[in-house]
Amino acid sequence: MRTEKKQQLAQLRRWRVRKKISGTKERPRMSVCFTNQNIHVQFIDDAAGRTLAATSTGSKSIPDREKLAANVKSAKAVGAFAAKAALDQGIKQVVFDRGGARYHGKVKALAEAAREAGLKF
Repeated sequence: MRTEKKQQLAQLRRWRVRKKISGTKERPRMSVCFTNQNIHVQFIDDAAGRTLAATSTGSKSIPDREKLAANVKSAKAVGAFAAKAALDQGIKQVVFDRGGARYHGKVKALAEAAREAGLKF
């Protein structure tokens, strides 16, 4: 399959997921982005168009960030740290945006770690 076609299909998957969910101030959207090297998590209020809290594997506030990569072990650590950052901002409930990725592996590990840390999906 050509690269352009793969990118187009991935964009259609992202749009299909995003049209069904939206974040508010009381229940923001927890957007997850996985690159080849990093994991990024944002808590977004779509009504106001603002990011309420964010964290990633490159954040300076995460301990041992040099050892983190885009794998399942790091996803668990980032999920727990993202939940802590959200709870510090007063966010208890979120809408999970997996960004077109399957709910499997890294995505599932991050979501479960955030749930265990106290976030409600």
